[in-house]
Amino acid sequence: QVQLLESGGGSVQAGGSLRLSCATSGYTRSHYCMAWFRQAPGKEREGVALLDSDGDVEYADSVMGRFTISQGTDKNTIYLEMNSLKPEDTAMYYCAVAMKCWGLRERAFGYWGQGTQVTVTS
Repeated sequence: QVQLLESGGGSVQAGGSLRLSCATSGYTRSHYCMAWFRQAPGKEREGVALLDSDGDVEYADSVMGRFTISQGTDKNTIYLEMNSLKPEDTAMYYCAVAMKCWGLRERAFGYWGQGTQVTVTS
């Protein structure tokens, strides 16, 4: 059974930083795509960043240059380093796993965590 558990969310002032973590278990395939999505109140869930088993990454334009996705040495944990946070980054952040990367498309991901809340105050 694949399980994903996010942590690291919180409240921060604009310009600040947060680091999100997602611990995964039960996914044993050598090829994978891990990603972060977010959903703000009243808005659709949107892709933020992804990383595949080859080390390739992709970012949404809105976070390019501010957010960094990475993987732990055990490859069971992914991180999202968020810098220069803005109030519009406020959202519930979810990690997700797929067998293959098809871009930041929500429907491509079959496994999801419960989310961690990020609030950025001005």
